[in-house]
Order: sequence, then C-alpha cells, then structure tokens
Amino acid sequence: MSYSVDKKGFYGNYGGAYIPEMLYPNVEELCEKYLEIMNEESFQKEFRSLLKDYVGRPTPLYFAKRLSEKYGTNIYLKREDLCHTGAHKINNTIGQILLAKRLGKTRIIAETGAGQHGVATATVCALMGYKCVVYMGEVDIERQKPNVERMKMLGAEVRPAKSGSRTLKDATNEAIRDWINNPVDTHYIIGSVVGPHPYPDMVARFQSVISEEIKKQLKEQTGKEDPDYVIACVGGGSNAAGAFYHYLENEKVNLIAVEAAGLGVNSGHSAATTVLGKPGIIHGSKTLLMQTEDGQIIEPYSISAGLDYPGIGPIHANLFESGRGKFYAITDKEAFLAAILLCRTEGIIPALESAHAIAVLEHMKFKPEDNVVINLSGRGDKDLQTYITKKAEYMPE
Repeated sequence: MSYSVDKKGFYGNYGGAYIPEMLYPNVEELCEKYLEIMNEESFQKEFRSLLKDYVGRPTPLYFAKRLSEKYGTNIYLKREDLCHTGAHKINNTIGQILLAKRLGKTRIIAETGAGQHGVATATVCALMGYKCVVYMGEVDIERQKPNVERMKMLGAEVRPAKSGSRTLKDATNEAIRDWINNPVDTHYIIGSVVGPHPYPDMVARFQSVISEEIKKQLKEQTGKEDPDYVIACVGGGSNAAGAFYHYLENEKVNLIAVEAAGLGVNSGHSAATTVLGKPGIIHGSKTLLMQTEDGQIIEPYSISAGLDYPGIGPIHANLFESGRGKFYAITDKEAFLAAILLCRTEGIIPALESAHAIAVLEHMKFKPEDNVVINLSGRGDKDLQTYITKKAEYMPE
C-alpha cells in the first residue's frame, strides 16, 4: 500500500478537489504546473538558497538529555521553533510565494489560526513585494495579539472572520470566498495539508525538508537515519506531514500523530478529529471531519489556536484509517503541563501546539535504545498570555 497521493489527488479514500466552478481554472492551473515548476532547477536553487540564508535551515536536531532521562529513552527535538518567524510555516510560504511569482500572480491571500502561518505569509510577501491579505477568526485575533501586530508591521492587512466559531475554519471560509471573487490575479497560500488537490501534496512537499534533514542529522548523531518513532502534533497537519514525509513507506518507523482533546474528547469542547470525526467534505477535500448526523460541522475547541480545526488533512485521514499512523488525543491541561516540563528540563518554551506532541510521552512506553524524534513545530512566544492566564488553573501554588 502506498501512503502518497495518487494522480487524482487522493490518499486512499481521502483528498480530491471538491470546488466551486469559479475556482476550477485556478486549481486546474496549479495541478498542471506545480510539479513542473517545483522540479525546475532554477526554482529549487532559489528555494534552497532562501531556506538556508533567510529561514536559517537546517534547523538543529537536538538531543534532549534531561527529557530522555525522565522517559528512559533517546529523545531528539527537531527544532522548527528556531526557523525565522518561529515555526515550520515559513518553509511552505517560501515555496508558495516562488510558485505564485512563476504563475504571474500579483496578490496573495492566506488564512491563519495561531497566526504563525499568517506571519510567515506576511513575511514572504514583504520579502517579494506582494500585497497580502490574511484572514483570521475574531477569537484568534484576540488570543494571538502579538502575531496580529507582527503581520501588520510586515505590511499585511488582517481581516477578521466574524462567522461561526470565529476561528481557523471560518478564516479559511473567508479566504476561499476572496479567491472566488479574485481568481485571476490572486494566489491563495494555504498553510496546512488541507484544501483541494494539489494543496495537500504541495504543502507536504515543501515541508518535507523537515524529514529530509532528520534523516541526515540522525545518521550523523547515531549512525542510523531512521528513528524508531516520529512524533508530531496534528491540526490540519503540515508539520506532521513534513516530519513523516520521507518515512511514509518505511513501516519500521512508527508515526505518531497527536491531536487536541481540548477539555476532554467527550466534553463537547475538543478537536480530536480521528476519534469524533467521520468522512465528509471541508474546504475542497474529502477527509475525516467532526460533524453532526445531518452533516453540520461541529465547532472544534483547543487551547492552541493552531489545532482548533474540525478536520485533518487527507494525508493524515489515510494514515489513521490504514493504521500506518497512530493517533493520540491530548487535553489542554496535559499540553500545558508538558510545556512547563520542557521549559524546566531543557530551557525551551514551546508553542502550545508543539506541547501536545511532548505530552504524548506520558502515554507511551519506549525501550532504552529507541530513538524518538519529536517535531518541535513552533516556539511559545505567541502563547505567553495563555500560559500566564492558565497557570493559576493548572499549576495552583
């Protein structure tokens, strides 16, 4: 069985392009040209050069000595939090802005939840001299204020999504509406492995630099390029897709995806899609989706704005259904406590999204000789206010 995308844009039973007629020319143009452009020598040269000199790649693969001692195994952190802008999101936006340039687009739109993708998009638009509009839910604008200010400093216009739960799902809806109204000059930089084909495959390819580096770095440090486990948090799932990419077909490597259980999987305030979801269509692709009996989307909830999404990327829906990936759900409190643990054992403040991946260590058993790689997808600056306000609740003196 293959875990890669097929010619029709499906991963097993999931994926495809379910789009309004108005968007067909845009999506068809991308489908016809994205691989051809991405494989051009000049594209690869510019992409790799920017990743190295602008983003700061390769990011370190850090052996977390004290965390390893606590869990009795060998834990390595892939430090995507050290990328320019503070998260893995920049890998994809660099790739997509270069693609947009070659397609002759003059305006960029994006959606964002935690704000990291919005910041990364605003960053590359400033770098390349593009107009940039970022859609963001009103709730997320409030809880991720530092990132909103960063986007504005970089010259982007931040437009609030005021419908539904006013979070990531609704921001994506607004961005798609904009794209329908401006199909000729606008490129939509989707930030995760969601949306109509070819977006999930395209974003996964741009993020695959993560697992490409892990292989080389682990070989240098241990003599083996394949870890026993790769662990990553999953909302839409671009950081996980990047960390898993070069290991998809190697079943000796265990792929561990960590979703947000929010206040508890069955609390009614959760984003644990693989537990609560069933097949459905959202934002142009068929995937697992939290929905009511009559197909209405159930509003997701997570302490982390980047995991607050009612579906997962089709690549991950297929990994779940096939059993290739193992999925865990982590509560807000577990993620918070894991973040504090990382702060106090390794001196690293993680994004709340990444803290979910750290928290899963409490639910797993490892052998002393195992090599465990955790993708530390982002840094915690953006979440400081949440950490401060939740401390009294989760860490009473």
